Amino acid sequence: MGEKGQWRKYTLWEDATHVPLLVVAPGVTTPGSRSSEPVSTLDIYPTLADLAGLSQPGHLEGHSLRPLLEDPTAEWHHQAVTTYRFGNHSVRTRHYRYIRYSDGGEEIYDHREDPHEWRNLAPLPGYEDMTRRLRALLLTVNAEPIEAIWR
Repeated sequence: MGEKGQWRKYTLWEDATHVPLLVVAPGVTTPGSRSSEPVSTLDIYPTLADLAGLSQPGHLEGHSLRPLLEDPTAEWHHQAVTTYRFGNHSVRTRHYRYIRYSDGGEEIYDHREDPHEWRNLAPLPGYEDMTRRLRALLLTVNAEPIEAIWR
């Protein structure tokens, strides 16, 4: 069993979506340095292109990690978005994970207070503004489900 009794990695919670990312860029990174900022696998290509001095196509959704590679404490104003099946997304910021399901259900976890995501803050009074701000970070348009492409 996986996280919270769910099967394997088929969830949008932290343990299922967390992927360790190690980058060694000679002349850029400092041995043993570490950043805890949320990044995405979508950031790999822009980072490699940046490090190689190549131009990046305008359609890329990721961001170069070079600022974090040069200084792991650098300001980082990006979040990591994860999608599981059509319409189910999570967004991970430095301190929060927000999940929105295709049925409209929402979850918010504060990783400073609840790193294992046991206390959903979304339905609690006083978190309406936080819910609106995190919801705004999610994708606004879903791609067609793969089944629709084959019809």
